[in-house]
Amino acid sequence: MKNLIYILLLSFIFSSCEDVIDLEVPNAAPRLVIDASLNWFEGSTGADQTIKLSLSAPFFNNEISPATGANVIVTNSNNDVFNFVDSNANGIYECFNFNPQIDQEYTLTITYNNQTYTGSETMTNVTPIDYIEQNDDGGFSGDETEIKAFYTDPADEENYYFFEFKEEFETNPMLAVYNDEFINGNQIFAFYTNENTETGNELTIRNYGISEQFYEFMNLLLLQTSDGGGGPFEIQPATVRGNCTNQTNPENFPFGYFRVSQATELIYIIE
Repeated sequence: MKNLIYILLLSFIFSSCEDVIDLEVPNAAPRLVIDASLNWFEGSTGADQTIKLSLSAPFFNNEISPATGANVIVTNSNNDVFNFVDSNANGIYECFNFNPQIDQEYTLTITYNNQTYTGSETMTNVTPIDYIEQNDDGGFSGDETEIKAFYTDPADEENYYFFEFKEEFETNPMLAVYNDEFINGNQIFAFYTNENTETGNELTIRNYGISEQFYEFMNLLLLQTSDGGGGPFEIQPATVRGNCTNQTNPENFPFGYFRVSQATELIYIIE
């Protein structure tokens, strides 16, 4: 009798574990996602630029829908107009005659689904990387490879920095932002480490001159992640407003940011 009761009890437990629980996740209407980073790398004309537009998706949806059929233009302080065209209907809008100038203000205007979105930024110059230093005895275990990219902060002015570190075979770069609040006029470094680093790997290091507003935007995004990996325009756990607004319907604000930066790139081979 005891054995029978025990078997019936087990049957009840395991059958109960098969119950399906439906999670109700709020589904908000899709919003426009603006990935508009116009970068003028040293040694290039900066004429070729792209702006990516997509739509936000529900939390459990990994597919990204491109926002096609938009009208996208960028104008500068001289009222020069630069048209961005989605020739392949994939949400990637291209321009081949952009004219980057330091301290020039640029305004992005997007017309999509009868709504107008705008954002403005001033192109910021970049501080060059002085040299790279490698330490193979870093990390908590003392056997991790650490890379430091040293740069000299200009004195008597406020500066903000956005670094990307991307080792070959990595899908997403490691991102970091810095300011000069406590190092004004001194030499300092941006820091990178990866437990999967291997000798001979190619590490691409990019530094962008950025505004204080973009620094604050990225800092909030990076604080929401366990590390700096991933893209800044992926779905984030909390809403972080960028510098783009919806002029037609302010409540239907977009995600993302419009940024214009002078940039520098350095390739380092892990030793």
